[in-house]
Amino acid sequence: MTSLAAQVELTPISLADRINSLDVIRGIALLGILLMNITGFGLAYAYSDPTSSGGATGWNLNVWIMDNMFFEGTMRGLFTMLFGAGFILQTSRGEEKGGGIAVADIYYRRVLWLLLFGIIHVYVMLWYGDILYPYAIFGLMLFPVRNTAAKHLLAAGLVLLLCGSLISVKHYHDNLTLQSEGVAAATAKAQGDSLTRKEKKALGNWADFQKQKKTEEEVEEANEKNRAGYGSIVMSRLGVNEFMQSTLVYEFWVWDILPLMLIGMAFFKWKIFQGERTKRFYLSLMLAGYAIGLSVNYYETRMEIAGGFDLIIQSKAEQTYQLGRIFTILGHIGLFMFFIKSGALKFLQNALSAVGKMALTNYLMHTVICTTFFLGFGFGMFGKLQRYELYYVVILIWVAQLIYSPIWLRYFKYGPAEWAWRSLTYLKKQPFRIS
Repeated sequence: MTSLAAQVELTPISLADRINSLDVIRGIALLGILLMNITGFGLAYAYSDPTSSGGATGWNLNVWIMDNMFFEGTMRGLFTMLFGAGFILQTSRGEEKGGGIAVADIYYRRVLWLLLFGIIHVYVMLWYGDILYPYAIFGLMLFPVRNTAAKHLLAAGLVLLLCGSLISVKHYHDNLTLQSEGVAAATAKAQGDSLTRKEKKALGNWADFQKQKKTEEEVEEANEKNRAGYGSIVMSRLGVNEFMQSTLVYEFWVWDILPLMLIGMAFFKWKIFQGERTKRFYLSLMLAGYAIGLSVNYYETRMEIAGGFDLIIQSKAEQTYQLGRIFTILGHIGLFMFFIKSGALKFLQNALSAVGKMALTNYLMHTVICTTFFLGFGFGMFGKLQRYELYYVVILIWVAQLIYSPIWLRYFKYGPAEWAWRSLTYLKKQPFRIS
């Protein structure tokens, strides 16, 4: 049977049809994601709590502050918005060619393959922080709303972000209640009073909550597990992998990834990512975004440091997380698009564009390089570097990808992962080498 794609002769977006600004900003976002992921690759429990491992003073604290101010959730958020923008680009091009139902056929096949890549990335390549799987899950929801007006997409995205923030507010107040009831029960027990069933439950719940703050022994145990062989690591990560691909997706990512995809779709419809707005527009977006976003981030960062990264204080900071994050993302978009429109450092823009064109390959290469370097089946460096030293690894990976990506694309049309993805999507081996 001839596929729908073949009937209408739909093909992957050609090099001539690509939008350079999308590739450049995607390259920047991809490299920026590694600034945050590197902590998960190389340290135990240190992503949100620098006191767990990797050091929390001096340069280590400064690095955490920089991350929390500028990069926490923002590069991933920008990358997510670009997924939404890319979705509109792909489907609109297909529909302009008269693709009809074939456009949906290809899109859903593409997303389902991404789902499989995400599962492989987590369980075989051993990166529990994978974003491909949740991107595929929520990507399945985009097609029916592709023709929705940009203002309505933006409104829907903001409502979902607001819902996530309200849930964080509830979590904070629930934690305050947990703390007060737990402390009261502990005080009563210390005074020799007999505890009611409710007080015993409160004491147990408070103890369980406090276990989120890891001890030195728990950190060292995690270090040893990650320095073990491949098979042992696979088994030790089954629990966290299951959590990341189930509970986290439906309790957290739905208020994080889906809204930013919708907002990214709106921005593409408004020609923001295509560089068709004025430099003044992007400069204003940068200044307004950073003025609000960094102010909120500074408030959260200062509060967490002053509170000694206490669990309740971190929960309090989560209430304004999405507010600071979305405005910082807007600041990033304004800055990066202004940089692109300026034409400055063209050699760097070309290299970033190549990184962006090979985004899937380079994202997976982050995992290949980092798991080989940090985990036990490779060099076993997990838990052996301080937080600031992880950035040496990041810089080396950045330099490597900025060099090999443009060189690769001189000889090949796609990165190897992109070529495989397209070939599977279109049920046909795609041309690979540039003739």
